[in-house]
Amino acid sequence: MAAAHEHLADSADEAPIPFRQAVEALRAARLRPEIEIDPTPAPKRLAPFAYALEAAVVERASAPGGEDRDLADGRLVLLHNPAGDDTWQGTFRVVTLARAELEPEMGADPLLPEVSWSWLTGALDARGVRYGAPSGTVTRAGSYYFGGLAAREPATQIEIRASWTPAEGPGGVPDLAAHLSAWCDLLCQVAGLPPATPDMAPRGGVVSLPQRRGAQPR
Repeated sequence: MAAAHEHLADSADEAPIPFRQAVEALRAARLRPEIEIDPTPAPKRLAPFAYALEAAVVERASAPGGEDRDLADGRLVLLHNPAGDDTWQGTFRVVTLARAELEPEMGADPLLPEVSWSWLTGALDARGVRYGAPSGTVTRAGSYYFGGLAAREPATQIEIRASWTPAEGPGGVPDLAAHLSAWCDLLCQVAGLPPATPDMAPRGGVVSLPQRRGAQPR
């Protein structure tokens, strides 16, 4: 986990205790087994303190020697400004990206942007997390293939960019494990997975992403 600590701040000792506790909550979150997640370099200019994760929803190969396939991927960034931010309406901000390739019939749905945004808010509400000042965009892009690629079916990609302010709990620390779980629920939903069931044992802690295999072209 040494690499993960490098992204905590320029000096981990300088990071405020609420931020360090929030990061530890992210690391300890128990997630669905289809989720593979790993720390990644955080942006340096958005806030005094930042921590970032990238994640993928992975479909395991059904046969020995087969390749796993990424069904969706994304990025979550935790920002912290101890002095507060008027735009955030708080001292923490969660900034996320989720993207996936959709089935043709779903990609053609005119209500897709509104439905996709409701997936995000629904995931947060289902986890019972408290948050404010949500904002974001839903982008739908179509790909059509010609020439040597003409045999490929048209494809639709969706990209959901969102941010929100997590409500602070005891000691000024939000329940970031619940926010991360809700975001992973969104990733699984855009990947087309069914809702989690009680027999799906979550996996605890941040693990390393393997070399990306079978990723859909973006």
